[in-house]
Amino acid sequence: MVNPSADAVTIAGRRWAGPERLVTAVLPVAFERSADAITALIAEHDPAVVIATGLAAGRSAVSIERIAVNLIDARIPDADGAQPVDVPSMPSAASAAMSTLPVKAIAGRIRAAGIPVELSLSAGLYVCNHVFMHAAAWAPGRGARAGFVHLPWGLGQAPDGEPELSVGTMAEALMIALRVALDADHDPATPSGPIS
Repeated sequence: MVNPSADAVTIAGRRWAGPERLVTAVLPVAFERSADAITALIAEHDPAVVIATGLAAGRSAVSIERIAVNLIDARIPDADGAQPVDVPSMPSAASAAMSTLPVKAIAGRIRAAGIPVELSLSAGLYVCNHVFMHAAAWAPGRGARAGFVHLPWGLGQAPDGEPELSVGTMAEALMIALRVALDADHDPATPSGPIS
């Protein structure tokens, strides 16, 4: 199956010039295995920043997620055939967890690079949100930053005329996000919330 998110992460990993060490991995689209994988990667590497990514079919911009919800409501089965409904991602955790990335600073820098970007309040209730919840719940206790970035289809990949964006451009956005997350000491208090 086509996975523009994995492709963008792979390209970003090849292009990253540091000086920090970048560890990349492609997680399975499966609830249990993805949570196990992100937990193991964090335990092994004790990172300063975790940025997980995933495909958000239908979106036309790089989406910087703000809130992980502690809920799974799988409309379709995952890659292992599991389809949990109305259960928590982490039974002992809070109902939600905020991204600890400087989301507004990241969006501003990506926008300045000419890449379409938006802040998003929902990573859904599927595997992406599940991974986000695990990373976001871990970060505050470690003094680390963690968040999630949703990406559109890559060029030539979208079904039925859905929005697309170059995978190379998405990789550039991810590298910008990582650089800002490593360097920014705070997030600007600029208004950006929806009026609805």
